[in-house]
Amino acid sequence: QVQLAESGGGLVQAGGSLRLSCAASERTFGNYAMGWFRQAPGKERDFVAAINWSGGRTYYADSVKGRFAISRDNAKNTVYLQMNSLKSEDTGVYYCAARLDYIGRDYSATGKYGYWGQGTQVTVSS
Repeated sequence: QVQLAESGGGLVQAGGSLRLSCAASERTFGNYAMGWFRQAPGKERDFVAAINWSGGRTYYADSVKGRFAISRDNAKNTVYLQMNSLKSEDTGVYYCAARLDYIGRDYSATGKYGYWGQGTQVTVSS
């Protein structure tokens, strides 16, 4: 069972950048599709970005397209989320998630991801 640990969150001013990392314990990390989700206080957990096992396909929420970039390094068992031009509405707890099945049209479905990290707080001040 893969274990996930996020890092890289913090406090940043609007317009700034952060890079989140998610380290996986599993040696077969390359078999997993990965996703990033976020949850603002009092709101549901929302999809942010996803990447297939090889890194050849990526998916983004409309709200972050052109500002965020997801990538992975299978040799390091790590997935990244580069966040640029941050806005106050990007504030929330960011979660890394993994799934073993094929990632298709359901790339944003929270319930399809079977493994989750503990989350890292991102706060964007305006």
